[in-house]
Amino acid sequence: MKIEVWADVACPWCWIGETRLLRALQQRPEVRAEIVWRPFQLQPGMPAEGKPWEELVRTKFGGPERARVMFGHVASAGALDGLPFNFDAVTTAPNTRSAHRLILHAQQNGVGQEMADALFRAYFSEGRDVGRTGVLADVAAGVGLDRDRVARFLAGSEFADEVDASQADAAAHGVNGVPFFVLEGKYAFSGAQPLETFVSVLNQVARQESAGR
Repeated sequence: MKIEVWADVACPWCWIGETRLLRALQQRPEVRAEIVWRPFQLQPGMPAEGKPWEELVRTKFGGPERARVMFGHVASAGALDGLPFNFDAVTTAPNTRSAHRLILHAQQNGVGQEMADALFRAYFSEGRDVGRTGVLADVAAGVGLDRDRVARFLAGSEFADEVDASQADAAAHGVNGVPFFVLEGKYAFSGAQPLETFVSVLNQVARQESAGR
């Protein structure tokens, strides 16, 4: 079963949603899934160097008090799935274009899922700036990729067109929020749904695809 996941590493609900998808697949071991990362930048116009986190909190989340309530809700939801959110550690709102390129590179080398999870963890748990080349190379080394080769890759432009194409493809299909999941190219749903919903969707798609053969 091919499962495409439009997501952004600066999106906390994407980490939660992707984790729930993986947990659902663990409950359905007979489903042989191919998970494909599809880049989606929540803020494609973000400066290359990113912005101070405090600025984003003020302009997008309505200030620190409102943000504290929102992030507390996210952290509580993530804790149920074992995800250690630490928003107090975050200092930068990154441009995630290079992070998406890196995930596509890792996917090509068989560790795309591991790369995505490592970047989510680096940003939301450790507060690392995943828009910086050095940070990305270090995180890549942590999933078994060669740090120097990754640094050279990031200095180039490989997969940049694929990142843009994925963003345009999402827009053409009306995707304006993530996480967004497409199964077998035709069954779609969005959001960090409860685990039971992911399991139910997997069951329904498996039945329909089996009946259509």
